[in-house]
Amino acid sequence: MRAPVALGSALAAASLALTVDNLRRLRVPDPAAAPPRERVAVLVPARDEEEQIGGCVRALRAAVAGWPVPAEILVLDDGSTDATAARARSAGARVLEGTEPPPDWLAKPWACAQLAEATRADVLVFVDADVRVAPHGLAATVDLLRRSGLDLVCPHPRQVAVTLAERLVQPLLAWSWLSTLPLGIAERSPRPTLTAANGQLLAVDARAYRDAGGHPRDAVLDDIALLRTLKAHGSRGVVADGTDVAACRMYAGAAELRAGYTKSLWAAFGTRPRAAAVIGLLGLVHVVPALAALGGSRIGVAGYLAGVASRALAARRTGARVTDALAHPVSVLALAALTADSWRARRAGTLRWRGRRVTPAAA
Repeated sequence: MRAPVALGSALAAASLALTVDNLRRLRVPDPAAAPPRERVAVLVPARDEEEQIGGCVRALRAAVAGWPVPAEILVLDDGSTDATAARARSAGARVLEGTEPPPDWLAKPWACAQLAEATRADVLVFVDADVRVAPHGLAATVDLLRRSGLDLVCPHPRQVAVTLAERLVQPLLAWSWLSTLPLGIAERSPRPTLTAANGQLLAVDARAYRDAGGHPRDAVLDDIALLRTLKAHGSRGVVADGTDVAACRMYAGAAELRAGYTKSLWAAFGTRPRAAAVIGLLGLVHVVPALAALGGSRIGVAGYLAGVASRALAARRTGARVTDALAHPVSVLALAALTADSWRARRAGTLRWRGRRVTPAAA
């Protein structure tokens, strides 16, 4: 076991070094940014979001209050069976009635495409219904888009994690790209593999969006697919630090978290062999050293501490609990289990989300 432990520990140290470098390079929105003087549309796709949509819209309205050029706040009611539309209107949004996705479209990209088609704004800001933007959040996001010279920016919201399951899994979202993706290269590179995005809060130049053809119609991970499409058309984009501009409780509790990740994790790594390879590599780097450390291996201790340090640095920057980093190997095992669940559900044809399929029609 010495060779695997030594290799895993060395890779954990390299991942820690990359995390440190990425935290130095990570773009940060300016909280003092002036409101934009161009047309901005804030676009919210929503299906059965009656518990979330009111708070989301009210936060958005507060964020655009007093702007010199009034911003549009558009909510697409995507076939909701609850009071989503009524509550969105009551909160002050303009509500569009969405249509059912065509056979070759998935629901989320189709909803976003309908929203984009309904506006002629210069900047499109897509926001999920469970996101709460800070009063300065939208101005800071648009300012970052323009100040950086990029065509797309995704300020990664602070992930609110309450239950044990949430605390184990949710911090992996930010840690994953901070510890594995060289952000400085990814920002400039057209390579699809060097892409990270977060559709919870995503701002894109409208001309670049339309020139690239908008949202890919059959993408399960529509945010990453959108940035890859823009890159293929010569545009650039990157994920950014959105800790202070927005917050999101993505899933509440273990059951909801499991269902949410099951629907999409199968698509995160491409093919099934590639998913197995990625999960295996994560196990080598973040589980094997920890197990060796329990057996008294000094190299294993070093590897475990490197993984914990990487996770802790990411947590401190993104507003997660730093002490939860001590359970990092358990988090990686939880991710492995969720990924296996996702692939099993895909093979069984049982992947659904809010009553709709979440795989392309040909899958």
